[in-house]
Amino acid sequence: MAQLTADEFIRYQEEGWVRPAYRLPHERTTLMREALNDLIRNNPGVRPEKLVSAHIEGDNGEGVRGSAAFLELARDPELVELVSSVIGDDVILWGCHVFCKPAGNGYETPWHQDGHYWPIRPLATCTVWVALEDSDTGNGCLRVIPGSHKEKRLHDHLHEDRTDLTLAQRLAPGTFDEDTAVDVELAAGEMSLHDVHMIHGARPNTSNRRRTGVALRYMPSTSLFDRSLRPVDGKSGVPVDFARRPLWLVRGVDRCGGNDFSVGHKR
Repeated sequence: MAQLTADEFIRYQEEGWVRPAYRLPHERTTLMREALNDLIRNNPGVRPEKLVSAHIEGDNGEGVRGSAAFLELARDPELVELVSSVIGDDVILWGCHVFCKPAGNGYETPWHQDGHYWPIRPLATCTVWVALEDSDTGNGCLRVIPGSHKEKRLHDHLHEDRTDLTLAQRLAPGTFDEDTAVDVELAAGEMSLHDVHMIHGARPNTSNRRRTGVALRYMPSTSLFDRSLRPVDGKSGVPVDFARRPLWLVRGVDRCGGNDFSVGHKR
């Protein structure tokens, strides 16, 4: 079973992110790329950077026709084991976003913090970013600001009225030092984990290679997915419906006691 080493755990705590030694088997990575290609074909009107809730099969109510292959990936015991190393033994899967940046014109992901968009209280999430294709500086890999999670503070974000971004919000100037950024280069099948308060982003993909990452979102069950909150308010640039977003308890029990695991599931 995949587990973070002691050094990997310390790095996650100190820097807010880690690239574990564990990676998807080659055959699984190949199958997920095939599922990705099907996902793109089934969503011809959706920018491939904005395939939100890709794990919800069929019409997911958020503008995307999803695939069960991504739900199977998110529920993989190896990945859940890695996540439990940093958020505890009681784990809820609540999201999956496919960021596929096509060659030549892949959108930029502005510097941001995820927590501004999510109705989770107290705010706590570990994102597992799985590379389905090589992701490097040449094709717009994920970039992080190590240690930016430590204050557990959400900084001011500015709205961007642009159509060439994966998100329409960007951290206000002067919030952080971009010179401290680290490029998270991953080979296909490798992955990184990052904290909800981590400042991160990605340059546009102007290369001749596609770049795809699957962001799998997990929260500890000590937190509440509060469907009455509307933190996005339509300004993130990605259509979401948190009021109907389904949850999966993938490990342990609901410690909070208030999370609803019936909403959004198809009968």
